[in-house]
Amino acid sequence: MPSVAVKLYSVFFKFLLKHRLQNRIQSPLDESDHFGVTTRPEESVSAPNPSFTEGVATKDIHIDPFTSLSIRIFLPESALNPPEPDSRPQSKPKPRANSKNADADLPRDPLHLRRNSYGSPNAAVAARKEEYRRSSYSGRGSADAEAMNLNGKSDVYRGYAPVDMNRRKLPVMLQFHGGGWVSGSKDSVANDYFCRRIARLCDVIVVAVGYRLAPENRFPAAFEDGMKVLHWLGKQANLAECRKSMGNVRGSATEFKKADGNRHLVDGFGSSVVEPWLAAHADPSRCVLLGVSCGANIADYVARQAVVAGRLLDPVKVVAQVLMYPFFIGSVPTHSEIKLANSYFYDKAMCMLAWKLFLPEEEFSLDHPAANPLIPDRGPPLKLMPPTLTVVAEHDWMRDRAIAYSEELRKVNVDAPVLEYKDAVHEFATLDMLLKTPQAQACAEDIAIWVKKFISLRGHEFSY
Repeated sequence: MPSVAVKLYSVFFKFLLKHRLQNRIQSPLDESDHFGVTTRPEESVSAPNPSFTEGVATKDIHIDPFTSLSIRIFLPESALNPPEPDSRPQSKPKPRANSKNADADLPRDPLHLRRNSYGSPNAAVAARKEEYRRSSYSGRGSADAEAMNLNGKSDVYRGYAPVDMNRRKLPVMLQFHGGGWVSGSKDSVANDYFCRRIARLCDVIVVAVGYRLAPENRFPAAFEDGMKVLHWLGKQANLAECRKSMGNVRGSATEFKKADGNRHLVDGFGSSVVEPWLAAHADPSRCVLLGVSCGANIADYVARQAVVAGRLLDPVKVVAQVLMYPFFIGSVPTHSEIKLANSYFYDKAMCMLAWKLFLPEEEFSLDHPAANPLIPDRGPPLKLMPPTLTVVAEHDWMRDRAIAYSEELRKVNVDAPVLEYKDAVHEFATLDMLLKTPQAQACAEDIAIWVKKFISLRGHEFSY
């Protein structure tokens, strides 16, 4: 059973959440305003830190001029390591003429004498990291720093700016926070801590999505925001390739400034549009979706739409998704929905209020495609879905429907394991009070083990 402290905090949490939901229902709203909000005034937020003081650098970007949709990028310090070798076969070395010259054939750079599979530091790597930091903080000698419109001033941007040598490519993970559609944010203290942990453990670039909240923006606003970010990620990859083809590499920013005839190309497709961290380090062909609570519903929707879009999303490819205690519901109650209806933190009555705030009144139904993954003709065929890891808690009333969805995926030969944690409650690995518990840490490590099967360059080197 959960501890006494968790039970007491749950009572306080539910009282506060119920009060906020009822206020949202009673407050008049202007639903014609599509700009929306992505965070609440009462939310404790964590400021972005574009340096690697805690092992992960972060920055916020507003990506849609017509809405409040924004993202927070979490770049792990392992991106500063030299590129790791991939699984493609290497050409055989030429035979040596004699053994006396064998030492001359060996690489002199110690960085080439190891594989860097896990990014463990040594003296040479640490020296290289320090060189990266010097170039990024000083604002001098970096084409990317100049490309970010810094005007050559060292006091404008004090965070990390990629350099042109040895850029390591990392997979990308889109993360959708929880909060019952009406609360939570990409930059909350709890979500920031969780994303940093995942970025370090999975060795990925985490892109936390700040989607629009209800009831200011009801369905399908949050789902559309998820797809917008996926399309934006593909656009970033294509613009980065375009910048390369235009010759916008080291020293080229100065060259383009001298070429007035091509200035419109730089403004339209180059430095003013390309996000430098993603251009330097992101590999969108290894994209993972991770959703927490209601964010899992968004992740599942985005995965389905990615299947429908197919190659239209190139070079983005969704290789796996993680659904952490998804916010599923249905008109026919499951065993857990009956037995655990008054469970900890998010009970069924409270979640019903959240769904009423999220779904338009004329569309409200517990069997809505956004709510129930088991309804027929939801499309596309489940056999086309990416590998799906489902995380559930023992004391969560939504657990049975999430397990049933995973079973349906396994019936059509989709890799869809379920991790069930004993004595755990809804959001046990992401709630502010529970983030630093051993169970939350173990859950993040389990997710990392499973995800690395699908993002490793050398194949399935991790077994689950």
